[in-house]
Order: sequence, then C-alpha cells, then structure tokens
Amino acid sequence: MAIRLGLSLPQGRQYSIGRDVPAVARAAEEIGYESLWVYERVLFPEPPTQGLYGIEGLPWPDTYRSVPDPLITLTLAAAATERARLGTSVLVAPLHVPFQLARSLATLDAASGGRVVAGLGTGWSHDEYAAAAVAPFNKRGKVLDELIDVCHAVWGPDPVSYEGELTTIAPSVVGPKPARPIPILLPANSPRALRRLVDRADGWMPVGMGAGQLAEEARVLKELAAERGREKPVQSVLRVNTRYTAKAYEGEGRAPFQGSVEQITEDLQAHASVNAVEEILIELQGSTRDAEELKDLAAEVYEAARAAGV
Repeated sequence: MAIRLGLSLPQGRQYSIGRDVPAVARAAEEIGYESLWVYERVLFPEPPTQGLYGIEGLPWPDTYRSVPDPLITLTLAAAATERARLGTSVLVAPLHVPFQLARSLATLDAASGGRVVAGLGTGWSHDEYAAAAVAPFNKRGKVLDELIDVCHAVWGPDPVSYEGELTTIAPSVVGPKPARPIPILLPANSPRALRRLVDRADGWMPVGMGAGQLAEEARVLKELAAERGREKPVQSVLRVNTRYTAKAYEGEGRAPFQGSVEQITEDLQAHASVNAVEEILIELQGSTRDAEELKDLAAEVYEAARAAGV
C-alpha cells in the first residue's frame, strides 16, 4: 500500500488567503493528495529575543512575517474539498485556551465530516509566549497535558466535566461533538515528550532530517512503547520542509529535501523506506511565488513521487 501524501496549504504572505487557500486545496485533492496541513506562527518580533527554534543567531524566515490563523485556513480548505483530511502541524498548545480550542476542533471535524487531525506541540518562541500564552514557557508541558485532557472530555459524552489548573467545566452539555474520534499527534523532541506521546497520543509527527536519523528515532519510539506496554499502534505523519530549486543543488552538504524535484523525490524515497512512516506531509508553499506556481509544483512532486514508488 502506497504511503499517503499530504500538502501544506498556502499561508505565506505572498498568497491571497481567501482566494488561494480554497483554490490550492481543491487542486491538491484533484491531484491526489490525501491530506492538507497548516502550521502556526502568531507574530514576527523585531528584533526577536531568540533565534529561530531557539537557536542563537539563526534568523526567522521572512515567510513568518504574516501567517494566517491555522483553523480559519483549514475551514476555508474544508469548504472547498470533500475527502482530504485537515491537519495541524502543529498548533502551539499553550497559545490557546484549552476549552475553546477543543470546541473549535470538534466543530471543524463535525462540519467537515470527520476529517480533522490535531497535531499539537509546545512551541519554542518566548516572544509568542509573552504575547499570547495562557501560562509561562516553563509550564508548557503541563498546558499540553491539560489541553489533551480537556479535548478528550469535551469530545466525549455529555455531561462534560473537568477540573484542572487552567480549566474548570461544571457538568454541561458541550457540542457539537466530533464526527469521529479526532486523532491527536505529537512531536517527540525530548524523553519527556516521548513518554507523553507513547502514553497519551494517537500518533507521532517527526520532521524529515535524514532517513538514518528518522529510523533511529522510530527505533527509540518503538522500544519505549514496548517498555511502557502500549498495545495501540502509533500513527505517523512525517513532515518534510522542502527548499525547492528549479535546478539541481550541486554544492556539497545538501540538506534533506533541498534542491530539484528529482532530488526531493530521492529524499522522499529514502524516508519512505523507514517502516514507521505511514504518511508524508510535503511543505512546498514556502518555496513558491504564488498559488499557480504552488499548484504546478505540487502536481510535479506528486507525480514524481508516485512514479518512484512512494
């Protein structure tokens, strides 16, 4: 069975959100992509108090200067499509009031006929936390844990009730309910995050940084799942952040998914060979100038990947 392929929706400031998101979503579904994905950035500090991903001196990309709300973006895509799943990669959990986010995800799932995939994370930007978080950065793990608990409560049977540090729900009817259980996927960038994933999540969202590294991460996850007695299979969606160039990258030290369609396809093949991979989310929207170019590139990458057996 072929690996499922997903596509990132246009969220860069070079796109017209109301026009381009539905157009790209429809085109992606027609091409054959089985899922559509969004990410979250809420601001672009000038100057930032830290580098990209918290790495000192690493500049924030210009594409982060104006990123539309992820759930509104997915809603536009939902209205324009019929089959493609609608995923977040990822929502920064502490930037959201847990109860309100749980209701929004449930409503989107009900409206779309059960197509939502909730990828959740804790983020890294201190500036975003200072502006928008419901708790300090040092409590980010606890906020994510509570958000997961609140989602399960809100999505479950009525009456819903919950008592946590951030959230109190008196016994209440809370609707609408999701059309089906919404899968929760998590990254796993630390031992604690790995344990949370194994114990509490439906799936894993690694980032493609090399097939060997992915295979090692999958091995560690599998061993921890066995050690902690997990019997339910771990779903997986690999995120690949491409840096597309029309001509092949010829320099030394090419990063994974950097270069031409042929080079990107070679990397897709290598990562798809890791047994843990069930689906690959291909991020192309940061490399194209407009929606027409994005649609053309998405079609070219899809056809090349399928021709190569991905």
